[in-house]
Amino acid sequence: MTDLNAVPTAAVLGATGCVGREVCAALGRAGYDVLAVARGPRPDLAPHAFHAFHALDVAAADPAALAALLTTARVEVVVNATGGWVSTEEAMHHAHVQLVDRLLAATALMPRRPRIVQVGTIHEYGFVPDGVPIDERVEPNPTTPYARTKHAGSEAVLAATRAGEADGVVLRAVNVCGPHTTRASFLGTVMAKLAEASEASESEGLELTIADARRDYVDVRDLADAVVRAARAPVVGQVINIGRGEAVSMRELVSLLVSASGIPPHAVRERSARVESKGGGWTQADITLAGRLLDWRPRIPLARAMADMWATDRAVRSAAHARPAD
Repeated sequence: MTDLNAVPTAAVLGATGCVGREVCAALGRAGYDVLAVARGPRPDLAPHAFHAFHALDVAAADPAALAALLTTARVEVVVNATGGWVSTEEAMHHAHVQLVDRLLAATALMPRRPRIVQVGTIHEYGFVPDGVPIDERVEPNPTTPYARTKHAGSEAVLAATRAGEADGVVLRAVNVCGPHTTRASFLGTVMAKLAEASEASESEGLELTIADARRDYVDVRDLADAVVRAARAPVVGQVINIGRGEAVSMRELVSLLVSASGIPPHAVRERSARVESKGGGWTQADITLAGRLLDWRPRIPLARAMADMWATDRAVRSAAHARPAD
């Protein structure tokens, strides 16, 4: 018999990453006990963001042991927020494909299968011509190792759901910004350079290489809100795009980040470059379906996202400098 008064539990895989930590916080605010799962803890991860932490490399885990962990914790929702800008195709396969296979094998062993929310990427669609909004009817054509492996993981969740072996939904998210944005991303790299420049003399200035591209960016907290809604929505086996629904020039994004840093704009020199990235020169998500199925829309302006991104990074750097060396 199900205890109607029991607090639901959600497991977040990749809980220490940019997306995972915000998903943990959003699920906690929504009334879930959160089981945070990652390969290891991080000193800057707020402990109040989750109910319990378990160190585990899910991609290398025994499915039976993973099933036991999720069953014991009475997990009703599993959010796969793992992966990211890892370097080699082998590492991407481990993080994006093998992990999903182990997760699906584990949930198939559970007496009560949890709902799975797979955080995919807009790059699964591949490159599209400039000016074309990407909706869920676009046939995926992933062309990079990152996109191919992310797509394989998403397809595994959808295939298991079609076969009646899982209860899954896939969110294809655009690039994220906001608190704890990884320094492996373009904006994270720019932020690191701005941080170095802010500690140097203004006379040295800073040169930034910016591609002539336009991309859709969403604040990671808006994405986390979409994840919570997807966890609860009566939607099964569906792909749903998550973004702001607008293509913003990379120069505008950088300008917002420079403004947030407090560095005078005249101290920054821009240099143009070819578009060489995992997402091509244009992305703009059509988010109509997210509004209809999840009652979701982005709420955080990009200017606030950049300001919070800078403030969080500065706080993390200050805390790291304050910690005593081992």
